[in-house]
Amino acid sequence: MTGRSHFDLSGQRALVTGAGRGIGAAIVTRLAEAGAEIVAANRTVSHVEALAAELGARGLKVRPEKFDDLSRRGLASLVDRVAAGGGLDILVHNAGGCPWCSLEALDEATLDATLSLNLNTCFWLTQAVIPHMRRRRGGRILITSSVTGPRAAMVGASHYAAAKAGVNGFIRSAALELARDAITVNGVEPGFIAKPGRGALGSDDAMARIADDLPLGRMGEADDVAFAMLYLASREAKYVTGQTIIVDGGALLPETGWAMDRARAVP
Repeated sequence: MTGRSHFDLSGQRALVTGAGRGIGAAIVTRLAEAGAEIVAANRTVSHVEALAAELGARGLKVRPEKFDDLSRRGLASLVDRVAAGGGLDILVHNAGGCPWCSLEALDEATLDATLSLNLNTCFWLTQAVIPHMRRRRGGRILITSSVTGPRAAMVGASHYAAAKAGVNGFIRSAALELARDAITVNGVEPGFIAKPGRGALGSDDAMARIADDLPLGRMGEADDVAFAMLYLASREAKYVTGQTIIVDGGALLPETGWAMDRARAVP
């Protein structure tokens, strides 16, 4: 196996949603390098098929799966298929998205779709994995949240922000309910991460302007989130639950742009 990890997930099986590109693909890669067997689920299945083939050529265990039915029944069926014959130790719900829309223009379909993917799915996936993890006498449930909602706001993302704020509330409550089963529930809150699908925010000019305002002076990389997830999935994080790790390059530190100008001026 190449890309050896300091963490050991040998003998464990993980389900990662939103696994086709960007942060999801990085999470799949890092967990697989640590020895886990991965089911990579994605709406566009060709993306995870390509990822599975690439990682399989390196001797890593990754199987593609379709992720398109977000109903309670559909997600329970997905989890049961993943757990069949080998159980399930790690769930990473990374799938999410923000269809940018002003609050004034927001319609019911956009709101429902945003809440379904980002928040409701946390409930149904977690509900489905509980019996499988109990049989394994423990497990890890991990969710990709965001600084948008729990910590900050962006114009055109009120529906997304509300969903991610709900995700953090879910993480704390689920962690409390499942603690005595040795099932931990944690999350990662990414800030600005360079990844596909950012639309106007993904242009070279926009990313350069964003990077200039970040204390670390660069956009985050998918691996910055993936390594945080790897730690939370590991045995080393067995005493961590109900928490989120903020991965934002220090974006939340300055109160204003003026504060960043002052920071740049310090020799």
